[in-house]
Amino acid sequence: MFQRKKTNISKSILALHCTDKSFGFGLRELNKNNFQNKFFIKDFDKDLSNNLIEDLSFFINKNSSFKLIERIVITLGPSNFNASRLIVTCSKSLSQQIRCSLDSYSSFQIIAKRLITNNNYSNLKNNKSFWIINKLKKRGYIAGKYNIELKNIQTQELIVNEVVRPKLYKNLEKNSIHFEVSFNIKEELEELLNLSYLNYQNSISNSWEDVLPIYPISPVN
Repeated sequence: MFQRKKTNISKSILALHCTDKSFGFGLRELNKNNFQNKFFIKDFDKDLSNNLIEDLSFFINKNSSFKLIERIVITLGPSNFNASRLIVTCSKSLSQQIRCSLDSYSSFQIIAKRLITNNNYSNLKNNKSFWIINKLKKRGYIAGKYNIELKNIQTQELIVNEVVRPKLYKNLEKNSIHFEVSFNIKEELEELLNLSYLNYQNSISNSWEDVLPIYPISPVN
């Protein structure tokens, strides 16, 4: 992790994310007091490798410029294997070429806040851990472990910490608290922008060099 000074130039944060069925991009300009996030969301089709790159280029050129990207934030999976791999490869290349920060999070961490706020999470306070799981037909569970912190008592703002990154398990811990995976790509893109913007405010930048996709099992046709 390295430090980078903030600038007053009109720049943007770019978010890239995919689920099992779709992919999308988000953009936030850093010089505006009232954020007006812009989004692009599309279902997968057969030619994902070309469409993702072409759609990203169209989205950026329509709303900003690659030269004005201050930082990139992405999800690493687990989700669609090919899309996750393409997003990681594309974002690393962009981050290297335009010399910007690359923030990365697991897909489960991004959905964690929404899942617990949509349920009764009072018993998860005091850093009690919970799991987010994706039950597989024959191979067990893909699961990640998390806890929450109350950042602001007045606003009830929560911070989600990833204790264990998603990986494959044959069985879950007995009596563990867990939530099934449920994606909402627009909300997750907005959460990615929020997390990256917080890093920007704190002058924290992350390198592209060690960013790798998360996929606990081999891709299956």
